[in-house]
Formats: sequence, C-alpha cells, structure tokens
Amino acid sequence: MMLIKIMSDDFLNIAIFIGMLYCFCRIVMKPENALIVFEGKNIRRLWHNEEWYFSVTDVVAVLTESQSPRQYWGVLKGREPQLLTFCLQLKLPSSDGKSYATDCANTKNMFRIIQTIPSQKAEPFKQWLAQVGYERIQEIENPELAQDRAKEYYELKCYPKDWIDKRIRGIAVRQELTDEWKKRGIEEKREFAILTNEISQATFGLPIREHKEMKGLDPTFKNQNLRDHMTDLELIFSMLGERLTTEATRKKDVQNFAEGLGAAQEGGTVAGRARQDAEKTLGIKVVSSHNYLDVTKKKELEQKDAK
Repeated sequence: MMLIKIMSDDFLNIAIFIGMLYCFCRIVMKPENALIVFEGKNIRRLWHNEEWYFSVTDVVAVLTESQSPRQYWGVLKGREPQLLTFCLQLKLPSSDGKSYATDCANTKNMFRIIQTIPSQKAEPFKQWLAQVGYERIQEIENPELAQDRAKEYYELKCYPKDWIDKRIRGIAVRQELTDEWKKRGIEEKREFAILTNEISQATFGLPIREHKEMKGLDPTFKNQNLRDHMTDLELIFSMLGERLTTEATRKKDVQNFAEGLGAAQEGGTVAGRARQDAEKTLGIKVVSSHNYLDVTKKKELEQKDAK
C-alpha cells in the first residue's frame, strides 16, 4: 500500500477532492448527528458551508491518546497561535446533550493542524480524513450511497432487515418533507422542530418529549433519535404523518412557518385518525413503551455468547 505524503497545498487539494483509495479503518456514520468513528473513537463533525468541519479536540484525542485533549489543544494553540486561523467556532453536541461552541476545522486545515502533532497515527488518519470528505461528495452526486451507509450503521447495531427497510424509507420521506419546508421559507432547527412535534403529537396523541419519556429516554439528550427506538408500527405511522404533511404542504402552497404549522397539524391529524382506527379495529396499541434497542442489545449479547 502506498502512503501519500502531504507536502503542499496542491497535494492537500488533491487528497481532499479526489479522496484516497485506501483507508485504515471502517467509517460508521450515525445519520442523526453525523458522528463518525476512527479506530473505535468518536469524532464529531458538522456540514457547514458545503464541506465537513471536524472537532479539533476529538482529533487531538485520537492522535495523542491524551486524557486531557482540550488542555493539549490549549497548549498547542498557545505555542503556535497561527493554528487559530485554521479554525471556526461551531456548535457541536456534547456528552450532556447540549451544544457548545467548539474549535472546528475543515479537511484542508485539519491536515495542517495534524502536521503539528507528533503521532504514529498521523498518516493513516490523513488518509481516513480525505476519504470522509470524498464520500460526502459521492453522496451528493448519488444520494443512494448515503442510504447504503445508513443501512450499514443499523446492521452493525443488529437491527433486523425489515426494520431497517422501514427506517431507511422513513428517512427518505422525512427528507422530502424538509426539502419542501426549506423551499417555502421555513427555517431549520427551531421551526423544523416545532413542526415535527406538531406532526408527532397529532399522529400519536402525545408530544415527542412524552413519547421519549415513555420509552425511558432522556428528552434533554438531543442526540437520542426517537425513531431509532420506535417499533415497526410506530415507524409506519410516523412515515404516514410526514408523508401526508408533505401532500398538505404542496396542496396549500405553504409559503411561511404559520401556514406550515396548519399543514403539519392537518397531515398529523389524518395519520392520527388512521392510528386510532387501527387500534380500535385490531385491538392493538400503536404507541408503545417498548424500546427497540432492548432487542438489539440482547441480540448483540447472544452473538458474543455464541463466539
């Protein structure tokens, strides 16, 4: 295997834009928070200005195996102040579920930072980092690749195939809805969250916060995606609520948040009536306290015991 030594900006650009053919680790992407893993260690990242930005302290932790990566990075910045020019302060989720301003760098500038850190992992990490950026370009050109990587993530978590198929379909339905919202002047994050909660409440008869609590999740942890804990039926009705909201959004020709709110309530209400009819006719409960990860954890243990 040939290792490419990065010597100049020209080489950096080549590495970033065409990617490396070799990679020393398996990349696992969590679709809900864009978390990736290098040699078993988490690295936070954020898609900003049409490129990935990575947490510098997370990268420092990987390269140095330091117990205090923030302190290490602080000393490094003090010794080489020019490193600050390579960073942006972007909000990333922390272990307490909240988001904080964090030093982040894009792929090109992260290469420069890595060059200042003595580490045997530097070269393989550079190759891995370039591959991450290249795969994002591939996903933009071919969205099916993003779905394939999401499938791989859920397979590694031991979810059954039929559940994965529903979850991936739900992601596509959700994407279609959010694309409509973006085109119609609805702002991401806060307004998206409000509309999503309206759909969920009308569909399931309770807000997302209570739904999470029912399943034993901590509502303050934003990186806990309720849908990853849903049963098959909950996923199906969640999809129905969002698909109907997309139809209502288009039919009403929604142009702002207030109009979007009405469409969300309408789509969720229709899905809610379907849920109530199913529960009454079949004598079942769609909304469940069952946490699907309990099953996957059990399967993981069974696989370990079998070995």
